[in-house]
Amino acid sequence: MNTVEEIKVLLQKNKSRLRQELMQSKEAMFLIKKSTHSKLTEEEKVKIKIQIIDICKSIPALAVFLLPGGSLLLPLLIKLIPDILPSAFRDDPKNNSET
Repeated sequence: MNTVEEIKVLLQKNKSRLRQELMQSKEAMFLIKKSTHSKLTEEEKVKIKIQIIDICKSIPALAVFLLPGGSLLLPLLIKLIPDILPSAFRDDPKNNSET
């Protein structure tokens, strides 16, 4: 199986998680815009903080994946460092709840 096919399979497999992560990012952008003209609640601030941390976690995971052999190395890193995944991709049900 070539790399493009592998990526398609992974995307299909994680489609709902990707959708959830995108919705969370969209909500965070809305809250950031809102913060420019009004004060955010503590809950909104926590949501933004979590989403920014998730984005920061995604960047190194993507960089590892793009390295030669990264598609083999990334699953190993996820086993060793499970916190490298954004919250939508963790198996913990409390982190996968729809918001």
